Amino acid sequence: MSETEKVAEALKKAAADGKISCTAARRLAGELQVSPRVVGQLCNELKIRIKACELGCFK
Repeated sequence: MSETEKVAEALKKAAADGKISCTAARRLAGELQVSPRVVGQLCNELKIRIKACELGCFK
């Protein structure tokens, strides 16, 4: 399984309802040792919405 597939699998589990908080996404990136950008790009590809953005960009 590739790194991208591992991250995608973890995201699907963390965002079972199709949403993940910014904090949880950043924590997941740290746990998987990938940049937050990778997690964000996969969220876009998987149609997972980011909620409670720490910068106020997403609602």
